[in-house]
Amino acid sequence: MKNPLNNGCRPKINYLTVFFIGTTIILLVLLIMNQSKSTKTEEYTSDMILSKIVYLQELSLVKYNYTGVISYKDYYKILNINVPLTEKSFLIKYGGYVKAGVDFSRIKVDVDNRSVHVSVPKAKILDTVIDENSVKVYDESQNAFNPIKITDYNEALKKEKNTMIDDALKQGILKEANEQAKLAISALLQGLGFEKIEVTEEIALPELH
Repeated sequence: MKNPLNNGCRPKINYLTVFFIGTTIILLVLLIMNQSKSTKTEEYTSDMILSKIVYLQELSLVKYNYTGVISYKDYYKILNINVPLTEKSFLIKYGGYVKAGVDFSRIKVDVDNRSVHVSVPKAKILDTVIDENSVKVYDESQNAFNPIKITDYNEALKKEKNTMIDDALKQGILKEANEQAKLAISALLQGLGFEKIEVTEEIALPELH
C-alpha cells in the first residue's frame, strides 16, 4: 500500500494581477464625459441595465499568479510502515494562477426612475490552473523497487492546486473580487446618469437539511 506525501518547502512568489483597475478608470472617465456632453435623460429598464452589466464580468475578475516548487516524497509501505530502500522523490517547479469573480448571470436589478438597486452574488473561485508548459521536474529518484509513475506527478500537482486556493482565500481574493464587481457596476450606473445608486451583496440563506 502506498501513501504519497507532498512534503518540503514550497517557496512561492505570489503577486496580485487585477485585470480591472486600469480599464475601469478609463471606462469611468469616458462614461462621465459622455454624460456631461448629453443633456437628454434616457429611461432604462431593469433588463436594459442587466444587459449592460453582464459585459463587465471579465473586467471585474481578480487573478493571483503563482510560481512555486513542490517537493514530493513517497515510500512503499507495509502495515503503514516505510519499507527501507523504497523511497522515491522529485521536485516540480511550476507556474499557475487562481481566478475569482462574481457570476453576473445571477445579478438582480431594480430600477425606479433615476434610482437603481443592484444585488450582486458573492464572489467564488472560478478557475485554478497550473500551466503544463511551465512544469519542470528535477532531482527524480531512480528506485527500481518503487519507481515514479505519472500518477505521482498528477497527485502532487492536484494537491498543490488546493494549496494555491487556500493561499488565495487567506489573502482575500473573494473580498477583492466582490469589491471589483461593485466598483465596476457603480461606475457604469453613474455614467448612465442614475442619481441614486445602491449596490449590495446578495444575502445567502442557509441550506435546510
